[in-house]
Amino acid sequence: MDQKYLLGLQSQIYPVKDLQRAKEWWQKTLGIAPYFNESFYVGFKIGGYELGLDPNAAYENGSTTFWGVEDVELVVAHLVSNGAILISGVRDVGAGIRVAELNSPEGEHIGLIFNPHFKVNAKSDITSAGGGT
Repeated sequence: MDQKYLLGLQSQIYPVKDLQRAKEWWQKTLGIAPYFNESFYVGFKIGGYELGLDPNAAYENGSTTFWGVEDVELVVAHLVSNGAILISGVRDVGAGIRVAELNSPEGEHIGLIFNPHFKVNAKSDITSAGGGT
């Protein structure tokens, strides 16, 4: 796979047991309100990246880093052909955002995300212009 398929890191998602408590802690710690605040997910924009809190994520897996990609299916197929294990197939999580999760042959948890709202400008700064992960 050509490196161009990985657009860069976009999101860090933390599984949380108590979404309200976690949201309040991060809000106080960061000094900002979440830009996305629902009962199923809370997202903060930080330096052009997303810090997400997910009460439905598998807590035992720890946090998941999501790599931005243009074609989730293509990258999933490539990773699987090289020994990765599909954990969660490609799924739409709303607003045109598509994600998948895999484990490398060594067990590292890998997230992939296509987010049409994430834009990379000419200076290579990642900025987010939409909701979701």
